[in-house]
Order: sequence, then structure tokens, then C-alpha cells
Amino acid sequence: MKPLLLAWQSWAVLSAVFAALTAIFAKVGIQSINSDFATFIRTVVIVGVLGALLTFTKEWQPIGSVTSKTWVFLTLSGLATGASWLCYFRALQLGNASQVAPIDKLSVVLVAIFGALFLGESLSPVGWVGVMFIALGSFLVATN
Repeated sequence: MKPLLLAWQSWAVLSAVFAALTAIFAKVGIQSINSDFATFIRTVVIVGVLGALLTFTKEWQPIGSVTSKTWVFLTLSGLATGASWLCYFRALQLGNASQVAPIDKLSVVLVAIFGALFLGESLSPVGWVGVMFIALGSFLVATN
């Protein structure tokens, strides 16, 4: 059996826990400032933490070791992340965290669809039923 912190499932669960905390902390934190400025503060904190982590673990890599394809796709990913965060914080400022977060998690449904269309990934029929349940659950929670 793999050690717990080497299993992808453990990291995925931790991601979900931290994503939930993100929504709660952000909802409280954006009450008195512009949501875009709040996103900027959050980004600065993330850059600082990641810089410290890379320094502590000695995992910095030479910039020249990054291929042009990697640069293009990580840049696109960064732009998509930024857009997602800006939209998420604005939605949190305007709506309830308990309703915004489920709509945001429709990304799970979109990842399944995009993964199948663009990456050639496949889910079993039961997996697609699960994706439909996620979509339905997001809708039901968000519209309560």
C-alpha cells in the first residue's frame, strides 16, 4: 500500500478541503474591498508561499529547462486561473458562498467533457452518470 501522502487521492482530498476553506476565508475577506484587489492580494500571497516552498525544498529549476510548449500551456493555464479567480471572487462578493462554490465546481463536469474531447480521456458509462449527478447536485445546491 502506498504511503498516504504519495497517493493522488490524498492530495485530491486535501485540495478539496483547501478549496472549501478558500471560499469561506475569501467570503469574509472581501466584505470591505474590491474583489479584483482581493484577488491581487491572494495572488501575491500564493507567489510568496510558492517561492518559499521552492527555496525550502531546493526545487527551483533553470528557466532554460522549460520548453516553449510548456511555456505556452502554463501561460494559458495561468490566464485561465486568473480569469477563474477574478470571476470566483466577484461571485463570492455578490452571492452566498454555499451557492457560488457548487456552481464553481461545475468545472468538474467541464473537465470530464474537455478531457474526453481534447485529451482523448474516457470515462465509463457509470463515470458519466456520476458527472451528470455532479451537474445536477450543483444545480440543486445553488438554487435552494
